[in-house]
Amino acid sequence: MNLLVMGVSGSGKTTIGRLLADRLSLPFYDADDFHSAANQQKMKSGQPLTDADRQPWLLQLSEHLKQMEKEGGCVLACSALTQSYRTLLFSGLDPEATHLIYLKGDQAVIEERLRKRKGHYMPSTLLGSQFDLLEEPDDAITAEILGQPQEITEKIVATLLR
Repeated sequence: MNLLVMGVSGSGKTTIGRLLADRLSLPFYDADDFHSAANQQKMKSGQPLTDADRQPWLLQLSEHLKQMEKEGGCVLACSALTQSYRTLLFSGLDPEATHLIYLKGDQAVIEERLRKRKGHYMPSTLLGSQFDLLEEPDDAITAEILGQPQEITEKIVATLLR
């Protein structure tokens, strides 16, 4: 089983993704770790990525998901903000064994989280551009981000196991 935990920066993808991976005994990967140094530098300097910047990154993630599917699956935390990005990521995967988890939250709440976050290259000033780009999925398990991470994780697991 592959799980893609998606949402804007600061929505809790890494936190919830790690908890899901632990709970389901799957390896966890953060898509941020797959960005090129050039992409990281661009974001660090406050410039949003273009589709041309994202394309090689998305292709690499798609190949990684295919490999992980062969090995039993994984949890991947990835912004996956548009339907076209998600279509590319899921290309060639078994739709019955692939699940999309959307972490949904209010922009003001997430801005506050980002202001408190230390050591990440994504500045809070880019959050608005992510919300502008975001296409909320229809085909996802949607989890509101208010509440404790463990509670959110257990609700997601309960939905997956139904």
